[in-house]
Amino acid sequence: VIFMVFLQSLESILPVVILISLGYILQIRKWFDVSFSDNISKLIMNIALPASIFVSVMEYLTVERLIKLSSGLVYVGLATILGYVVAFILVKVLKIKPGRRGTFINTFVNANTIFIGLPLNIALFGDKATEYFLVYYIINTISSWTLGIYLMTTDSLVQTKTEVSFDFKKLLPPPLIGFLVAIVFLIVKIPVPQVMTKTLTYAGNIVTPLSLIYIGIVLAKAGLATVKLDKDSVFALCGRFLIAPLLMMIVLKTIGTNLPNLEAQTFMLQSAVSSLAVMPILVHQGNGDVEYATNIVTLSTVLLVVVIPSVMSIMHFVI
Repeated sequence: VIFMVFLQSLESILPVVILISLGYILQIRKWFDVSFSDNISKLIMNIALPASIFVSVMEYLTVERLIKLSSGLVYVGLATILGYVVAFILVKVLKIKPGRRGTFINTFVNANTIFIGLPLNIALFGDKATEYFLVYYIINTISSWTLGIYLMTTDSLVQTKTEVSFDFKKLLPPPLIGFLVAIVFLIVKIPVPQVMTKTLTYAGNIVTPLSLIYIGIVLAKAGLATVKLDKDSVFALCGRFLIAPLLMMIVLKTIGTNLPNLEAQTFMLQSAVSSLAVMPILVHQGNGDVEYATNIVTLSTVLLVVVIPSVMSIMHFVI
């Protein structure tokens, strides 16, 4: 069983690693202009991500499903809040540098659910677990595009006194607007023309490949030597792969005991998925430490091959 889980994890992760490698190789061969990575960042943030999130919500959710699965939302939401609390405390205790704090906290709390979590969930649990996946996806999406994106886009490497001024635009980033518009469409039951759905799907489909190519470009510019396990990276990865699943397990074992086994297993699996692939792009928007964010995404993706079989093994005993 463990070997099968390992193979399924590998199958989901290999395309991610290959696309990062492609970006790296093409940048080394000087295929891209200096401004190319900045342009990718703008395209993903302002067009592709809002489209992707809108289509995902419209495709996977209904008001009826939301009502039916509402108890699961509470458990995932509580685990997410606990994750933020632990991460904020560790930022202070470990004295995480400006420019890295947003990445550090997001690594603890927000997972790459739709692009890695969903394929893994289907591979390991089948389509019958998709409705439980959606519960995690809703909370993860709200968390990522509200507090998560705010922390990353306001965490500059250079902290000056002039930064006290508050930018209200940061509270409504384009990906969050995409999510809110989709929720309105769901609740009011506004039909989306097929032409619009197809257009937004095409636009949204470029998010993952371009984000991964972007990571490869950043790696090539910085040099592979930047991929290292320094203190900030080690604790961030411990947060993603140890603390987040542990908090989820504590919530499930204390107040979520009435959940179906498959739902609990889905929540546990999603809580251990690698960090958001778009983190370096969001950090770039806030003038933060892009190399650190790239390092976290790369390492968390590679480590997933070991983490998922381990989490699956532990679940057999605790759930």
